[in-house]
Amino acid sequence: MTLIKRKSIEAEAFVADDRAARSPRPAYKPRFAPVTFSEIGGVRYLHFGTEWVQGAMRLSKPDRIELEYAQQMMAWLLFLRAPKHVVQLGLGMGSITKFTAKQFPRTQVTAVELNPAVVVAARTMFDLPSDSRRLKVLEADAWDFVTDTANHGTVDVLQVDLYDATARGPVHDTPAFYKACRAVLREPGMLTMNLFGDHDSYPKNIRRLRQAFDNRVIEFPEVHDGNVIVLAFNGPLLSVEWKDVEARAKVVEAATGLPAKRWVKQLRETNGDGGPVLTV
Repeated sequence: MTLIKRKSIEAEAFVADDRAARSPRPAYKPRFAPVTFSEIGGVRYLHFGTEWVQGAMRLSKPDRIELEYAQQMMAWLLFLRAPKHVVQLGLGMGSITKFTAKQFPRTQVTAVELNPAVVVAARTMFDLPSDSRRLKVLEADAWDFVTDTANHGTVDVLQVDLYDATARGPVHDTPAFYKACRAVLREPGMLTMNLFGDHDSYPKNIRRLRQAFDNRVIEFPEVHDGNVIVLAFNGPLLSVEWKDVEARAKVVEAATGLPAKRWVKQLRETNGDGGPVLTV
């Protein structure tokens, strides 16, 4: 796998071609890699038959979100309160899904996962609860979910983490997919997404995501040797002072244990331009 540094690919992000702007459903046949596990230092890891980590759970704290990039996927908490419906595309080992369901007892939580073996692994090896009135796991393609008009305008938060065994970039990455992701969101609504910042898929994905969301996208700095979490906003223009975001972060951190104060520092360093106001 050829990797290029993020500084060079950022310069390419807005000059790549857009031939897939109106692409239909991606033409691929799902091939499910074997679901495998490892354990070290009291942490259980999910793999898809390779050394790439697809999820992690500390055995002594099974309800905690262990990996930093997965914690950052929850950064919508800085801007939205009491969502009615949160959807996760790509279940992994289920850490974000079960955390959201536990933290928000009045929220409908839905996970969409194509590989049935991943669902079984999440429930048997990573303590994901069974389906209930509030928690649903759909064995379906993320493409089918976001393009189903019945789902449009029904989701407050869409969390996207769609990688296969090779981890070469999101499985779905066309402009049509990103536009459909925006279509499922309410106003206001937010998307959080895991991109691979050090891979050559990054410029294409960040450019298409920015186009789909009218450039209303902010980024975290890269973590875990490649993961870059991005936040995209739907609905009315947001203009908020960073000091108010910091105040909100203190509330979030006290309530959830997530490192929300660090999130604000990271986001401000990456997107703030030194000014007191975030406008997105």
